[in-house]
Amino acid sequence: MAAAASLSVPAGKLYVAVSGSSISLLRHDSSSSSFVATAGSCHVCPGCCVPPFSSDVDACRPCTIALPGMDAFQGLRSCKRYPKLAGSPPLGGARSVSSFAEQMKSVTLRGASTSRPSRGVVSCEAGMKIVFVSAEVGPWSKTGGLGDVLAGLPPALVARGHRVMTVAPRYDQYRDAWDTSVTADVVVGGRTETVRFFHCHKRGVDRVFVDHPLFLARVWGKTGGKIYGETTGEDYPDNQLRFSLFNQAAIEAVRLLDFKHSSSSSSSSSSSSNSPSPFQGPYGDDVIFVANDWHSALVPCYLKSIYKPRGQFVNAKVAFCVHNVLYQGRFAATDFDLLNLGEELRPSFGFLDGYEKPVVGPKINWMKAGFEEADVLLTVSPNYAKELVSGEDKGMELNHVVQRRGIVGIVNGMDVQEWDPASDKYLEVNYDASNVLEVKPGLKELLQAEVGLPVLPHVPLFAFIGRLEEQKGSDVLCAALPKLMQEENALQMVVLGTGKKRFESELRALEKRYPERFRAVCKFNAPLAHLLTAGADFMVIPSRFEPCGLIQLHAMR
Repeated sequence: MAAAASLSVPAGKLYVAVSGSSISLLRHDSSSSSFVATAGSCHVCPGCCVPPFSSDVDACRPCTIALPGMDAFQGLRSCKRYPKLAGSPPLGGARSVSSFAEQMKSVTLRGASTSRPSRGVVSCEAGMKIVFVSAEVGPWSKTGGLGDVLAGLPPALVARGHRVMTVAPRYDQYRDAWDTSVTADVVVGGRTETVRFFHCHKRGVDRVFVDHPLFLARVWGKTGGKIYGETTGEDYPDNQLRFSLFNQAAIEAVRLLDFKHSSSSSSSSSSSSNSPSPFQGPYGDDVIFVANDWHSALVPCYLKSIYKPRGQFVNAKVAFCVHNVLYQGRFAATDFDLLNLGEELRPSFGFLDGYEKPVVGPKINWMKAGFEEADVLLTVSPNYAKELVSGEDKGMELNHVVQRRGIVGIVNGMDVQEWDPASDKYLEVNYDASNVLEVKPGLKELLQAEVGLPVLPHVPLFAFIGRLEEQKGSDVLCAALPKLMQEENALQMVVLGTGKKRFESELRALEKRYPERFRAVCKFNAPLAHLLTAGADFMVIPSRFEPCGLIQLHAMR
C-alpha cells in the first residue's frame, strides 16, 4: 500500500485495488493520507465474505491502484477457498471427430466466465472525444495488427466514458454501413475530388468510411487487389494521392458529420445487441486525433496548414501512433507539391537515404512528417519505444527524430470479446479455465480433420498465423520446415497466411511433399485462425522483430 498512499488524489474518493485475482474498493482517508479498504465478497463461493487483504485473499501479485479520476467499480473477488479445477481426464484416443461436439454438450463452463457478476462500466469524470484515423479497421479491412487494434481499442475506450470515432477508407460495399448523404470536396494533386461518408454505430463507436473510387474500385471482390497494392510488396503508384485524399477527408468527416440520429440509425444498421449511443450531435473542434502509421501521418500537417489558420480545430490535438516503423511512406521530393500543403511544412518531410526506390536522392517521408508535427508520439509497446531510438537498424533511419521528440510505448491489447474462448463464435465447443483440459484435445482433433491432416491426438500440432514476408520470418520458416518434417520428428504443422508469392509457392510445394504432416492455407480465413489458436499445441512466431504482436496475446488468452 506504500505506493498507493504516495499518490496525490482527492480525499474521500473511492479507488480500485487489484491484487492477484481479487479487486477491492479503497477509500482515501483524508486524516491519515492513507487508503482504507472496504469489505468485499468472493464471486465464486456462495455466502463467503472475506475481509480485505486478509490471509484468505488470493494476493499473488503486489497491489496496484486504478488511475485517479476514475470511478470505483465492483469487480471480481475470489478467496483461497476457490475450488481447485476438477474434471474428467483429457479427451483423446481414437474416437469419431464428428461426435466431439455432441459429447461436449454435457460439458458446461463452470468457471468465472459464466458465473462472474458484471464488472460494470468504468466511467471517466470527463470523457474525451477521440478520432482514430487509419487505413485499416477490423473487421471491415485488415492486413495485420493495425486492423485488429482499430477493431478492439475503440470499444474499450467507449466503455471508459469516451466518445470515439474511427475513420477508414471504404474498400468494399459494407452491408452494415449506411450512406450519410454527406459529401466533402478535397484538393489532391491540384484537382478537386468529392468524397462521400458512410456510417454505422457498433459497440458504442461511430464507424465512418470514406467513399471514393480510389478505394472502392480496388476491392478484393472486384479486382483481386489489396488495400495497398495488387500484390504484396508492390504498392499502387498513386498511393500518395489516395492517402492524401483520405487524410483530408478524415478531418472533413469530423467537421461535417452530425450524429444526432445515431441512436435510431444504430438500430437499423447494426444488430439488436448494439446499444444506442449516449452521445448526440457533431464531435466539434475540441477532439483528439489518433493518426496511425504513415497512411494517416498528414492529419497534423493539414490541421496546421489549412484548418487552424481558418480558426477551425484550434484546440484539437494529434497523437501519432507508429505500429511498424518499417513502412514509412517515402516518395520523390518533388511529390510534396501534390499534397496541398503550405511551404512551411516542407522541411518536416525532407529526408535523404541511400536507396534507389522510389528515386535516387532527396525524398519526402510521410512518417517523418508525422513525427515532427504531431503533439505526442505513441507506439505499441514500451520495448518497441526503446528499440525505435536504439539505432538506425531498428529505428529505420528515423531514430534521431524520435529521440528528439520523445515517444511513449503503450502495450497493445486485444479484443477480449472476439478472443474469449468461453464465447468464441467460431468454436464448436467453448471453454474456460474450468473445462479447458476436457475441450482443447477435442478441438485439436476437429482442427486436424478440418485441414485434412490425419487425426492423431498424441502428435504435436504446430501453427503459424501471419503475413508471409521477411519481417515475420517466413523465409526462416520455409527453410526450417523440410528439417522439421523428417520422419524422426513426429509432428504436424499448419501455416495460415498470405503475402509474397514466392513464400506461398514454397509452402504449397512443401504441402505436396509432406501431405500427411503439413498444410499451407494461403488465404484469409478468420474461422480457421480461431480454431488454430484454440486447437494447436504450439504457436510458431519466427519474426525477426515484432513491435508488439497480437498472435501471442490471442494464444495466451
